[in-house]
Amino acid sequence: MMIARVKKLLAWLWAVLTTPAGTLSLAFLTLGGFVGGVMFWGAFNTALEMTNKEAFCISCHEMRANVYEELTRTVHFSNRSGVRASCPDCHVPHEWTDKIARKMQASKEVWGKIFGTIDTRKKFLDKRLELAQHEWSRLKANDSLECRNCHSSVAMDFTKQTQRAADIHSKYLLTGKATCIDCHKGIAHELPNMEGIDPGWKMPPALNGEPGQTASAIDDLRRAMSDVHRTVF
Repeated sequence: MMIARVKKLLAWLWAVLTTPAGTLSLAFLTLGGFVGGVMFWGAFNTALEMTNKEAFCISCHEMRANVYEELTRTVHFSNRSGVRASCPDCHVPHEWTDKIARKMQASKEVWGKIFGTIDTRKKFLDKRLELAQHEWSRLKANDSLECRNCHSSVAMDFTKQTQRAADIHSKYLLTGKATCIDCHKGIAHELPNMEGIDPGWKMPPALNGEPGQTASAIDDLRRAMSDVHRTVF
């Protein structure tokens, strides 16, 4: 009984679709669906790119008055080679699928904007460590993907780096023992209070020039960052 009904329905559909009117209707529906799909895709990608620009990021005063101001004082903003890294270069994955996932996560940031989570300098400073740790964890998990979109360990000329930087890169980066963010925290923004926070690495005593002694993690970080700002570009 059921099979007979299905056959009857299919026969009716075939009869409708093979009529001139049915054929034209199907053609218009197909064409309309295609055009609509192209328009939707174009609008979607346009919106995606608009929200992936620095101008969009700093349109919120929370960004413009805090982290963006810090960025303008760093080597990633102004340097001798004229290469500038903008907000999305470091904070939005370049691959399409990862980018979409990041945009979905950004809904939490929209919520924070609406309800004024960090709408004052004090609120921002109170949240700085939490915000920084979130980004450090994200970059650690993806092996500093956004850093490596511009910086390639294969293309590094260690002879043009300070001896300290060359030694560390050879010992940790090339061997996979560490990733960029392990050592380069604070390269584009001011660090939060790092007292009691493990920066993710420890400088070998021999590289400190202090055999048998280990400097504090904070001192190591400050010395390494001094080298970094001289050698990144």
